[in-house]
This record gives sequence, C-alpha cells and structure tokens, in this order.
Amino acid sequence: METWRILHTNDLHSHFEHFPKIGRYLKKAQADDSVDEIYTFDAGDFMDRSHPLTDATEGQANIQLMNGFHYDAITIGNNEGISNPHWVLEHLFDHANFPVVLANLREEDESLPKWAVTHKILVTKKKTRIALIGLTAAYPMTYGPNHWHVKMLGNTMDKELDRLKGQYDVLILITHVGLKMDRWLAKNYPEIDLIVGGHSHDLLEHGEKVNGTWITQTGKWGNYVGDIHVELNDDHQVTKIVPDTIPTVSMKTEPQDEAIIQGYYDKGKRLLSEHHVAELPEKFADDKVAAVQVSLDAIADFAKTDLAILSSGLFLTPFKSGILTQYDLQNALPHPMHIVRSTLKGSDLWRLVMEIEKNRHYLDHFHLQGMSFRGKIFGQMYYKDIQVDMRKRIVYVKGREIEPEKEYQIACLDHYVLVPFFPTLAIVGENEFLFPQFLREVVGNYLAKKYPLPTRSEVND
Repeated sequence: METWRILHTNDLHSHFEHFPKIGRYLKKAQADDSVDEIYTFDAGDFMDRSHPLTDATEGQANIQLMNGFHYDAITIGNNEGISNPHWVLEHLFDHANFPVVLANLREEDESLPKWAVTHKILVTKKKTRIALIGLTAAYPMTYGPNHWHVKMLGNTMDKELDRLKGQYDVLILITHVGLKMDRWLAKNYPEIDLIVGGHSHDLLEHGEKVNGTWITQTGKWGNYVGDIHVELNDDHQVTKIVPDTIPTVSMKTEPQDEAIIQGYYDKGKRLLSEHHVAELPEKFADDKVAAVQVSLDAIADFAKTDLAILSSGLFLTPFKSGILTQYDLQNALPHPMHIVRSTLKGSDLWRLVMEIEKNRHYLDHFHLQGMSFRGKIFGQMYYKDIQVDMRKRIVYVKGREIEPEKEYQIACLDHYVLVPFFPTLAIVGENEFLFPQFLREVVGNYLAKKYPLPTRSEVND
C-alpha cells in the first residue's frame, strides 16, 4: 500500500493577503511524515496585474513568493498567457524553482516555449510512475494576436497520451480550463485518475467524480487550499481518492501578517509611483467623466478609429490634476483588458447602439465579476462621435445619420465582446484584438503625448 497527500491551489490572482497563511499551511503539510509522498500543484492564474506589486514587477514578485510554496509543478492561466505581453511571459519563469507543465501552447514557429514541458513524470519512493499533463484555456482569438499558438484540448490529449503510453501508472492533469471542460476531459479520457483544476472559480469542497475521475478546484483568490488524500495498492493502482478543501479563514493569523501584506502593496505602490506618466490640467481633478472622455480618445487613437465606447465602471477612481504616475493609472484602471477594433455595417452598428441604450439603466448599477473586470459595477456607457435620438430611434455618426450599408470601425474592449449584453459585437463584428498593450497602457501612452511631462528646464524655471 502507498499513500500520498496532494496539496493544490488555483486562481490566486495576486491576492497576497492570503499568502502568509497559505505559506504556513503548505510548509506544515509538506512536512507530514504520515504519508509516503507529498506533492504540491498550482492550476494557473496565480498572478493578476491589478495588484500594484505584480504590475510593477511584471509577475516576478509572484514567482519569488511561489518559490516559497515549494510547488512540484504548475500550469498557467489566461492571466499569465494573455494579460502579459509575449515577451513578459517568455521571461516570467526565469527564476522559478518549479516546472511548468503545459501541453497546448506553442510559439509561432510551433516550438515549445523554453519555460514549459508538455508533461512530467514523477516517480515515488515505491516506484509508482505519475504522469502530469498541463492544459490551459484554449482561446485562439486572444492567444493568436499575442503571438502564441494555443492548441485544442482533444488534439493535445490524444497526442500526449499516445506519447506517454506505457510510461505511467497514475495520470494527473493540472488544468486551467474550467469545470465544464474538466468534466469533458473526464468523460472522454477515462484513464485520467485526478484533475487538479482552475479557471472557472468553482469551489468543489470535496471534489466531484465524473466517469471514475476525480475533479478538484478550490474556488478563487486563495480563499481555500486543496488537500487530497490518495491511496494505492501494491500494483501501483489508485484505490482511493479523498479530496478536501481547507478555508484559509480557519487558518491561524500571526501578528506579523498584516504588516507583511501591507508591505507587498506599499512596495508595488512605491515602484509604480516612481514612474511619472503625464502632467494633467485642472479639469481632471476628481472628474471621472473627464477621465472617460480622454480614454475614449486614447483607445480610438490606438485602434485608428473615429468611434469608441467605454463604460464608467472601468474607472475605479478619477484621474487627477498635476503629475499622474503609473500607480495612479493602475489604481484607476486595474483591468487586464485589451482594445478591440470592430468593423460593423451601419445597420449592425445601429443595432449595437440600440443594445447599449436598451441595457443602459440596468448596467448603470449592475454588479459584475470576471471576464477581466476588476471593478464593482458596469456603469454608464459613453460614446465617442456617436449620438442617439431614442425617440426617433436614429443613430448619428459624427453628426450624420448612420448609413445602413456603410462599414464603420469602432474601438472597444475585449470585455465587451465577451459579456452577454452586446451580442452584435460577438456575432457579426469583425473583431481584431490589439496586442500587446492593455487598457491602462494605451491610456497612459496617449496622456503622455497629449499632456507631456515638463522638461528639466521648465521645472527649473
């Protein structure tokens, strides 16, 4: 007989407020001598650039902290693969002391990223062979513009399992594909013994068994830590899997925790505040509408369009007059969103505007989570160079009534393509996702050009 303890996390999203407790729990569990083997895995989205320290260090602070958790293997999530420019992900794991298993991502030349392996074989002290395969969410629409080739799950699994035939006794997947796709994997690949999952933020307190395969997930933000008991017979076959999740709130708080957590934030704030972006005039002082309007200009300029839409809920704080820093921008616009240039026929643009107007009052106070949104409510929609007469149901573009057969281009966000409120964008829009800059970088670059920082001679004068 052989016993294991498998510890796991997913979707930490730079919620460093839980890291001291999680670190202590993992350290104690990893010293457990009542079992034969202990393994620790993470299923992706461990970083989120909405935290100042992550943003300032481009995720290197996360890697340093994760090194202290002593992971045996991790995979990446969309926050690592899409929210980061290609070159940032290329160097994200330069100082990691854990392997990244990821079978379904390739460079544009189809080579495997230098920081990843498609699978890993672990051999226990009792000679059981464990095959680990890593998978991330297959989003070609957004991985492609970021110069990656993401592969579909079925094709990837078929190839990996063929490659691994005869080389393992136990098969474990570390996935960032969401519960729905984990269930699909379990139904279609019964040879999988365990899936350590993430992405959909589902809390499976005691796991879920599908077609003989156990699926586990710990919710989000480090609110829980997964702790799985596994038993095997002398033939290296799994006989028992007992998943469990431990609430972080139940873990003991130490006196130094608060200072450590605040220190992470303060360090990120200091690093970002050292970088000045622009010098804004008085009209921006505590005026959120002014921030929205200049940001409309910014995304239109970036996408090379005349038209643009943005929602006020994106702006967690207004901009300010005087020197604007990277911290101010990150604090106002923490969302890892990218600009989309959408091409629509006039009749479809009219329909999009009608969808916006139909949902306007509902969205103004609608509480929203997920899909890269890091705010609280969706807020009011604002247009650039679009006017609406709802009494007559007429839409004007730059003062002229819309032409049904004419093509128009509008700057928006990937977020608006993903949310269900504006189906016209996703269904008939020819959508071009623009990388690598994301929203606040686009706005910051535009502000730097429009309201440049004073030169040294100007400061001395």
